[in-house]
Amino acid sequence: MATETTVNARTTGAPGTGVPAGATTVTGRALALGRAELTLLGRNRMALYTVLLMPVLMVYAMSTAAKGLDMSGTGMSLKEATMTGAFGYVLLFVVYYNLMSVFTARREELVLKRLRTGEAGDAEILAGTALPSLAIAVAQCVLLVAAGAAWLHMRLPARPELLVAGVLLGLAVLTPLAAASTVLAKTPESAQLAAMPLTMVSMLGSGMFFPLEGLPDGVARFCELLPLTPVVQLMRDGWLGGATLAGTLGHLGAALVWTALAVFAVRRWFRWEPRR
Repeated sequence: MATETTVNARTTGAPGTGVPAGATTVTGRALALGRAELTLLGRNRMALYTVLLMPVLMVYAMSTAAKGLDMSGTGMSLKEATMTGAFGYVLLFVVYYNLMSVFTARREELVLKRLRTGEAGDAEILAGTALPSLAIAVAQCVLLVAAGAAWLHMRLPARPELLVAGVLLGLAVLTPLAAASTVLAKTPESAQLAAMPLTMVSMLGSGMFFPLEGLPDGVARFCELLPLTPVVQLMRDGWLGGATLAGTLGHLGAALVWTALAVFAVRRWFRWEPRR
């Protein structure tokens, strides 16, 4: 009798779900959410424009605007500064800017609230929702390296481990930061406006448009405190080389601190129900 009860429990699973116990895993649930989100991304032309074309347009616009700037004090050419700064544009627009709208839309549509009634935990829901954007960002970063080497005749990354670490830390910082920033938005449209302050400050002050080495000391020290600055510095050092151990540890530590602060902000202020 006990054996029969155990078998029934294993095959029927939780009451009323119709799903066998142990049939899903954390990875499986996150991937399922990611596939659903990828389908929705493919149907949203504005989101596709943001994740596929916006980084390219921003790189072109910034490289054109920077042609008249004096790069002599930065230790790198305009081509090197533009290509390494392009990683930051990818992370900003594909991850932060896009995900802020996505999280806001799913919250207002009650999708997040319904998902919390199932097996998936909070971290799984947010990670699964962000998965397509993260994958696209990584793919675009790989394409940047390939394009730089093949078409612009740039050298291959001198420290690939630092480049990879910078990209991964950028994803780790900006994903929870995008989720936490949704507290400022009531609709997906307003989320795009709410994302602009950090986006603009990061583009101008985190070394993407102009390297910090060419800025006045006081301005450079302030810009070093921005969340994306250590990430951009790691990616730039990874491609061009020349990083010192102290500098690398400082950038890694600053990026980890920003990641921890972003995660704390999500746990403290992220809202799962519509702002009505």
